[in-house]
Amino acid sequence: MPPHRAGGAAGGGDTSAFFAATLVLWAVSVGFEIGVRGRRELAPVAAGFAFFQAANAAVRGSVSRDPLFVNTAVSLLHSSLTSVSVIFVLVHQWRNKGFETMFEHEELFGGSWIGAYSALCFSCGYFAYDQLDMLRYRLYSGWIPGILMHHLILLICFTLALYRNVTINYLILSLVCELHSIFLHVRKVRRMVGFRDFHRTMVKLEWVLNWTTFVTARVICHILITYKLIADAHKFGKGIELPLALLGMAGMNLLNIFLGLDLLKAFTRERNQQNHQD
Repeated sequence: MPPHRAGGAAGGGDTSAFFAATLVLWAVSVGFEIGVRGRRELAPVAAGFAFFQAANAAVRGSVSRDPLFVNTAVSLLHSSLTSVSVIFVLVHQWRNKGFETMFEHEELFGGSWIGAYSALCFSCGYFAYDQLDMLRYRLYSGWIPGILMHHLILLICFTLALYRNVTINYLILSLVCELHSIFLHVRKVRRMVGFRDFHRTMVKLEWVLNWTTFVTARVICHILITYKLIADAHKFGKGIELPLALLGMAGMNLLNIFLGLDLLKAFTRERNQQNHQD
């Protein structure tokens, strides 16, 4: 996911009110589905929210009380757990059904690979937790904060898919980008603890992995998902699934462009700062 920015912009009250309201509506909706309609399969959403809230409290109580550090550390935990989960789901499915069968339209649209539904629920809970944490401590900037929009898009797409039990496997593929998010959060934690020597081997390796996973796990993966949606558009019904999926992927691809520009600026800034010090 895109990097978090600290400090709300002027006039951010209106912005936070909108995103807080959408988060409350989301929570009421999920609570109704679980508590009233008996959708127990959605329980991992609540479990994910509670787990990452507990992780937040643990980091805050034992490591640092800085809201940005705590938020980034928990985000790193989520990216790591989600990456392992997604890799497990994909490898298990590949070994069971083979590579070609995995990416047929019927499999991606109507199927649900072993572990995919629960993994998606757990991540959905995380994004709700993270949205709340950023609103609470104003860990965003801009009139329309990209990180809050990113989370809102994911919460809408993920939740509707979970309710209708469709496009689950498509969304699991979209979470491959969490491999890149690991190195985004590692970089941020590394800089917050004061480790900023650009010429260190570990820092150079981190940047190599950061750029490699950005291109492969985020940009190429999301472009391929978008291409697959367009290529199989005629196989979708007349429901909301295709327009919502295309809208969600358009938003993700746009955010990837901005993220790439931010990464390039950060890379150039770190390299120039080191050259000036030398």
